[in-house]
Amino acid sequence: MLFDINGGELLVLLVVAAIVIGPQRLPGYAEQLGALVRKARVWMKDAKGRIDTEMGDDALDVDWTTLDPRRYDPRRIVRDALLEPDVRQVPAAAKATPLATVAGAAPFDDEAT
Repeated sequence: MLFDINGGELLVLLVVAAIVIGPQRLPGYAEQLGALVRKARVWMKDAKGRIDTEMGDDALDVDWTTLDPRRYDPRRIVRDALLEPDVRQVPAAAKATPLATVAGAAPFDDEAT
């Protein structure tokens, strides 16, 4: 369920709402809540449709389970970062070439100040 509320807790919340709000105004508030939930569902469906349309086929390739924050494990992230090769190291062949020819490096003017 959305807020991880079981049936007993929901029943207690409904009774407290009926006492606090009052039985005369409770149906009006329940109707407003239902309309808000329906609007939120339509809005979410529309947002998902727009995202799918804008991303196109790229959205199908994304593994959304890896982006789940519940799977966040700092130990795994640090381990993966330490085990990946150092991307800052320049290959030996690139050391002999001018800096402007190394991939990603900006060209420079050696005659400038």
